[in-house]
Amino acid sequence: MWLSPALLLLCLPGCLSLTGPRFVTGTAGDSLTIRCWYENYYKGYNKYWCQGQYDTDCDKIVETKGKEQEERNGRVSIRDNADDLTVTVTMSNLSAADAGSYWCKIQKVWILDAWSRDPSFQVQVSVSPAPRTTTVQTTCPSTPPTSPAVIAEQNCSTSQACTHCPGVLLCTVYFLFPIGLKLPLLLSMLGAVLWVSRCQRGSGETESA
Repeated sequence: MWLSPALLLLCLPGCLSLTGPRFVTGTAGDSLTIRCWYENYYKGYNKYWCQGQYDTDCDKIVETKGKEQEERNGRVSIRDNADDLTVTVTMSNLSAADAGSYWCKIQKVWILDAWSRDPSFQVQVSVSPAPRTTTVQTTCPSTPPTSPAVIAEQNCSTSQACTHCPGVLLCTVYFLFPIGLKLPLLLSMLGAVLWVSRCQRGSGETESA
């Protein structure tokens, strides 16, 4: 489709003077950066970022004021880089309410008539919800109580060990003493048995004599 010469006169300079991304998506809580490119003709002109369904009645949010330094309004900042012919807009701490239709625009002095309008480029901003983070709490397990089966098994082992002892009383004393005292006690018990055996042997020899 060809444009008529009359439409070309109304369009230039202005048509295709601004380009950028048609659709951008950010994450809630994060920052989103949008870059628009303009023609060399518009160096030094004021650029601005506005929100609205139509570029003719959008609400201006932030503007460069014809300078290359960063300008900020709340969570939105804008910066004009004349060397790269780019205007950069940053939206910080995004929320679902920030989604909508925005415009990169150039403040141009036009003849005040019905056809006058600033060069603009529409950018549709979408905001996705922040990913959910799950916190895993690790707790050290407490020492489990001793079950009746374990207690019975321990008692059974003690009883089995006691059946091999020479006497129930001595066995009980043996198991109650600490390990460091078991060896001397065992030697004392052995000495007592030998002494009793020796005494019985001596009395037997005396009776036979």
